[in-house]
Amino acid sequence: METKLQMPPPRAGIVPRTRLLRRIVADRTAPVLAVVAPAGYGKTTLLAQWAAHHQPRVGWLSADGRDNDPVVLLAYLVTALDRIEPLDPRVFRALASPHAAVTVPTQLASAIATMDEPVSLVIDHLEAVTNRECLDAVAEFAFGLPDGSQLALGSRDALPLAAARLRAQRGLAEVGVDDLAMDAQEGPALLRGAGVELDPEAVDELVERTEGWPVGLYLAALALTVGSPHAGRGLTFRGDDRFMSDYLRSEILGRVSRAEASFLTRTSILESLSGPLCDATLQASGSARVLDQLEERNLLVLPLDHRREWYRYHHLFRDLLASELARREPDIVPELHRRAAAWYEANGMPEIAIDHAQAAVDADTVARLVLQFANPAWSGGRADTVLRWMTWFDDQGLVESYAGIAVHGSLMFALQGRPTVTERWAEAAKRAPPVGTLDDGNTTEATVAYLRALLCSDGVAAMRSDARVALAGFEPASPYRAAMLHAEGVSYLLDGDLDRADALLVRAYDAATTSGLVPFVPVLLAERGIIALERRDWAAAAPFAEEATAIMRGGRFDDYWTSALVYAWLARVALQQGNVPRGRDHVTRAARLRHLLTYALPVVSVQALLEMGQAYATLADAAGGRAVLRQVRDILRQRPDLGRLPRQAEELQGRLDSVRGGSRGASSLTTAELRLLPLLPTHLTYPEIGQRLYISRHTVKTQAVSVYRKLGVSTRSEAITRMRELGLLNYG
Repeated sequence: METKLQMPPPRAGIVPRTRLLRRIVADRTAPVLAVVAPAGYGKTTLLAQWAAHHQPRVGWLSADGRDNDPVVLLAYLVTALDRIEPLDPRVFRALASPHAAVTVPTQLASAIATMDEPVSLVIDHLEAVTNRECLDAVAEFAFGLPDGSQLALGSRDALPLAAARLRAQRGLAEVGVDDLAMDAQEGPALLRGAGVELDPEAVDELVERTEGWPVGLYLAALALTVGSPHAGRGLTFRGDDRFMSDYLRSEILGRVSRAEASFLTRTSILESLSGPLCDATLQASGSARVLDQLEERNLLVLPLDHRREWYRYHHLFRDLLASELARREPDIVPELHRRAAAWYEANGMPEIAIDHAQAAVDADTVARLVLQFANPAWSGGRADTVLRWMTWFDDQGLVESYAGIAVHGSLMFALQGRPTVTERWAEAAKRAPPVGTLDDGNTTEATVAYLRALLCSDGVAAMRSDARVALAGFEPASPYRAAMLHAEGVSYLLDGDLDRADALLVRAYDAATTSGLVPFVPVLLAERGIIALERRDWAAAAPFAEEATAIMRGGRFDDYWTSALVYAWLARVALQQGNVPRGRDHVTRAARLRHLLTYALPVVSVQALLEMGQAYATLADAAGGRAVLRQVRDILRQRPDLGRLPRQAEELQGRLDSVRGGSRGASSLTTAELRLLPLLPTHLTYPEIGQRLYISRHTVKTQAVSVYRKLGVSTRSEAITRMRELGLLNYG
C-alpha cells in the first residue's frame, strides 16, 4: 500500500516540538533513534517532524500487522530506500530467498554505505511487528548502518531489539514519556491549534491534570469544542482504558450527532479509511465528505496522503471507538467486516480482504481467497504470510472442513522440512469431505489424491494409483497435472521401467512449460537425466544438463526445495565431464538444501541425497557421502517402500567403503548444523540463536563447535569467512 510509504502530511494546528527536535536532530552519531511511549504521546508527529529535517534523503514506513513476514517488511524497506537513491537490483532479487531476513539487511546496509550521502529511515508503529525474524532483520540492519545514516523507530512497546548492546556501543538515542510530555508552552499551543482558548490558569490546570499527555489534552479540547462543560475533569490517569472509554462516551460521542457517532464507531473496524471503502462498509453514501468534515473538526482523523483520499484514526482513538462499537452493536461487527472484505477484494487488495474475512469468521471467503493467492505469495518467498493464513484454519478448528486448505497447508509444511506437522495436516485432508469440487475446478477426491501421491506414505504402487486418480479429477489446464505426471513417471523409474517413466516425464515437461511452472522444469530434466545415467548414456544426459543449467541461471531457484535434486544431478554430470570445480560448486548448492529433505516428501528427497552421495564418492569425499547416506537411512526408516532406492543406497555404501582418506569437512555437516549456518553471521548470541531454533544454548554451542571443527577454524568470525569462501552463505 502506497500510503504506508508516505510520511504523514502536515496538519493545521500541529505543535512543533522545537526543544526536543533540536536535541535529536543535532545528534547524528547514534545510528538508531528510538521513540518509545504509550499511545497518544505524539510519536508519529515527532518522527514526521524529525523526518522533515532530513528531506529529501529520508524514507518512511508505517508498519502494520501484515508486515509480520520478513519478505513483506523488507520489501517495504528496500522500496523506501530505493526511492532515495536507486539500489543494486540484486537486493530486490534477494527478497525471494528464504534467507532474506538474514541476507537482505546486510545487503541494504552495504548499499547505503556506497550511496552519495547518508540516508535516514523511519519505521513507525513498530509494535505491530511481532514476528521474531522481522525484528531480527531490523536489528541486523541497525547494526550494519554506516556512519551518518540513521534509523528512527517509533513504538508503543519497549524496543524489541538488542537495545542494551546498542546502548553499550553508544549507538542508541532514546526519547521516552518524559521527553514527549508537553510543557507549559507546548500545552497551550496544542489547545489553541485545536481551536480552544482558555485562560492561563485553566490551561495550567489542564496540563497538570493530564501530566502533559498530548492526546489527553487533545481529547479535552475536543470535548470543549463539542460543548462539554466538564472537559479535562479527572484526566489524571494517562492511558487508563476504562476511564478513557467512559470519557470518550460521555464527553465526545455523547455530544456529536447520532449519525456521526455511528460513522465513527462502525468505521473503526478499518485500519485505513477512504470515501468509497466507508460507503461500501456502511452501505451509505457521502462518506468522503464526512471524512473531510471530521478532519476539519480535528476529530483525530489523520490524512495518509496529500490528496486527502485516505485517512486513519489516531490509534488510541480507534481502539476506543472499537470498544464502544463492541458495547453498542456487537452483532453488526461481522457484517461490517464482510462488507469491507468484499470491497477490498473487488478493488484488487485480496490480502486485506483476507484479514477482514478472518475477522468476520467467514471461512468460505477466507478459503477461497487463500487458495487463489497462496501459491503466488509462496512463490514470492512470503512463506510466513501464507502459513499465517493456513494456521488461521487450524486455530479455528476448521482444517478438516476445507480439503484444499488442508492439502496446500500440508505441502507447504513439507516444503519447509517439517514432517510432523505435514502428517497432521495430511490426516486432516484425508478426513475432509471426499465429494465436491473446489474453487479451482478440481475435485476434492483428486486434490487429496494429489497430496497422497506427493507424500508417498503408502509406497510406490499407491503413489502411482493416487497420481492417476488426481489426473482424472484435475481440470485439463490445472497446473498440478505436471506434478502428477512426474509422480506417475517416477513410480515407474523406481520400479525399473525406464521407457514408461521417460514417456510420462516428457508429458510432464510439456505440461510444466505450458503452465509456466519454470522452477519445476529443471526437476523434470534432472529425472530424465537420471534415466539416461541408468542407461549409461552420458551423451543423452548432456543436453538435459545444459538446458537445466540455463534455466537455473536465469531464475532465482537456488533456494527451492526441488533444486537439491537438480544441483546434485548436475554435479554428477559435471564430474563425469571432468569439470571438478563446477561439480564441487553444484554439490555445495545442493547441500545447502539438505535440511529440507525429509520423509515428508521422500522420493525426491532420497533421489537428491543419493545423487549427492555419488558426487561425493567421485570427489573421494567419504565423510560427505556418509553424511547424506545417514540422512537417506533416516528417511527410509519412515518410508521403506521406495522401490529401487533402498538398493541404490546400499550400492552407494559399497562405493563409499572403497574410498580412501578424506577428512570430515563442510560436506559432513549435519542437517541441524546446516540450519545453524545462516544465523552465525548475524548479531544474535548463542542463547538468542537457541530461541530462534527452539534448542538450548548448550546445544547451539555444541553444534557451533562441531561446525568450526569441520570447517577447520576455531572462532565464529573465522567460520563466517570460511563459509563465504566455500559458498555456504552465497544465498539468493
